[in-house]
Amino acid sequence: MTRKTPTMWQVAEHAGVSQATVSLVLNNVGGSRVTDATRERVMDSVRALGYRTNAIAKSLRSGESGMIGFISDEVASSPFAGRLLKGAQMLAWETGNVILNVDTFNDPSLEAAAIDMMLSYRVRGVVYASMYHRVVDVPAGLESVPTVVVNAQDRAGQRLSVFPDEEGGGYVATRHLIEAGHTRIAMINIQPPESTLPAGVGRLAGYRRALDDAGVAQDEYLVRSGMGIVEDGLAQTLELLALDNRPTAIFCGNDRTAWGAYRAAESVGLRVGEDCSIVGFDNHDMIAPFLDPGLTTMELPYEQMARQAVSSLLTGSSMTPDQIPVECSLILRGSVASAKVRA
Repeated sequence: MTRKTPTMWQVAEHAGVSQATVSLVLNNVGGSRVTDATRERVMDSVRALGYRTNAIAKSLRSGESGMIGFISDEVASSPFAGRLLKGAQMLAWETGNVILNVDTFNDPSLEAAAIDMMLSYRVRGVVYASMYHRVVDVPAGLESVPTVVVNAQDRAGQRLSVFPDEEGGGYVATRHLIEAGHTRIAMINIQPPESTLPAGVGRLAGYRRALDDAGVAQDEYLVRSGMGIVEDGLAQTLELLALDNRPTAIFCGNDRTAWGAYRAAESVGLRVGEDCSIVGFDNHDMIAPFLDPGLTTMELPYEQMARQAVSSLLTGSSMTPDQIPVECSLILRGSVASAKVRA
C-alpha cells in the first residue's frame, strides 16, 4: 500500500500551530514573530512525519526553482574537466540549490533543447562551460537568463567569463625553473604557432615574459610546437637533447607532453630531476603524480572557476560583463633540480 505524502496541515496539527506558522518556518521568512521554541517544535514535526516541501509549487509562487543550469560540450564525461561540474555542484548544494546538467557534445539541436528545458524549469542562471579553454559564441537562447561562461571566453564580450590565467601559469612555471638556476630553458607548446587557442598562446606568453623579466636571452630554437600529445613530447625532446648546447630544463605546455619528455630523457640515459628538469601544465591526476619522479606542474583551477561562476549567479554580479582570469597553482614534486648540481 502506497504511503500518502504528509501535508502542511498535518504538520501544523502535529505541532499544535497554525498552517501559516508552518509556512513561515519552512520558508524561513525573516522578521516573523515565530519563537525559537515554536520553530523547533515545527521542525520536530516535519522530521517525525517525513514531510517534504513541494519544490514545484514553491517555484511557481516565488518564480525561482532553486536550480542552476550547467550546459557544456562534454565536461561531465571528461576525466579532469569534470572538476568544473564538481565545483558547481558543491557550491550549489552549500547554498540550498541544485545543478541541472546537460552535456551537448557540440550538437546544436541538443544544446537548444537543453536551453529550452532549463528555461522551463525557471533556473536561477546558467553556467555555460567548455571542456577546454577556448573562445565561444553564447547561444542566443540564453539572452533571457543570467549566464556565466566558464573555462572559456565569450567572443561578444557580453557575458561574464571566468577562465584560467594561462599567461600567469606559464610565467610561474618558467620562473620556477629560473629560480632553480636554469637559464637554458626550452618550451614545447601544445598547438601550432598559427593557433589562437588561449591555452597555448597564454602559456607561451608567460614563458617569454618570465625570461625577459629575469634577463635571460630567448633562443627561438628552444621553442617547439606540438599538439599536446605524448608522441610530440617524445619527438621534440629528443631533438632538444641532441643539441650541442642542450637545454637543462623544459617547460611542457601540458602533462601529456611532459610524459613524452620523460620518455625521451630516459631513452638517452638522463634522469629527470637530476640530469634535466621538467615542468608540466594541468596537474592531470592520472599522469603527474605517477611519473617517476612525480611531475612538478601547474594545476588548472577547475573547481575555483566553477564556484566563482555559481557565486556570481547567486549574487547577481554575473550581470556585469567582465573577464576574470583565475590563478593556476604550482604543484611541487620531484622533476626540478638545481642547475648547479646538473650532472
